[in-house]
Amino acid sequence: MAETTTIRVSRATHAQVTRLAAERRETIDETVREALRALRQGDMGRDLAGPLTDDEVAWLDADAG
Repeated sequence: MAETTTIRVSRATHAQVTRLAAERRETIDETVREALRALRQGDMGRDLAGPLTDDEVAWLDADAG
């Protein structure tokens, strides 16, 4: 692992992350990185599932020729 820092979390959160990392046979850093990636993907999914803007509809309806 490269450079590190400390973040403050509750003891309960630390215990959950530690337990999950152990179950997954990964480091806490790897587990947190995967959790952050999943959160970003969830945000992207919600954005993509939303209604199109007028500009997006116009672009999709544009003649490609």
